[in-house]
Amino acid sequence: MDATIQAIARMHSDFKTKFGIPRQAGLVEELRSTIVFEPEFRNDDALRGIAEFSHLWLIWQFSEAVRQDWSPTVRPPRLGGNVRMGVFATRSPFRPNSLGLSCVRLLGVERTAELGTVLHVGGADLMDGTPIFDIKPYVPYSDSHPEAAGGFTDRTGEFLLQVDFPPALLALLPEDKREAALGVLSHDPRPSYQRDPDRVYGLRFAGYDIRFQVRGERLTVLEVNQ
Repeated sequence: MDATIQAIARMHSDFKTKFGIPRQAGLVEELRSTIVFEPEFRNDDALRGIAEFSHLWLIWQFSEAVRQDWSPTVRPPRLGGNVRMGVFATRSPFRPNSLGLSCVRLLGVERTAELGTVLHVGGADLMDGTPIFDIKPYVPYSDSHPEAAGGFTDRTGEFLLQVDFPPALLALLPEDKREAALGVLSHDPRPSYQRDPDRVYGLRFAGYDIRFQVRGERLTVLEVNQ
């Protein structure tokens, strides 16, 4: 029998579009997001004890990547988008059930008058409005495996860019968003198949449009507009 699941919460983040979202959770710890529960799940008893944990697992939907069909192979960005791997050997959003799994840091539990109790988290890789199907605590004694092999991701190295963000432009961002913006940009927001050094890209982040170019290993911010 087919299973039916429903969203218990939604993510509120600084990413209104998919472009620029870090490709894994925890890559940019400075990112701040809020988990808001759907009205029927705003029950404080369901959160009893959660504040004792430092990290949470989120099970969610790649809501912008839902398709009727699926492919057994995908092109991981870590391999430059030129090599195909089995979908179940990757974390690609293009999956039979479009489910994502992310480990985030729990920063706080806040009771609000309008939205009930919300969870503030760090390092999330979810777009604003993403439906969350379940939340589970990260348990170090069973979830941590320092000896684990990372498959092809162990062989691809880092993809960090040097970011040139002119101080006058950086100052246009709210102070509490600047480090997060620098972190997002350093992880190369471009799709793996786009490497035109003359192309100007636009990243929509925290209500601002950040325009930039990438030449070699250097990303240069050209404009910041609201």
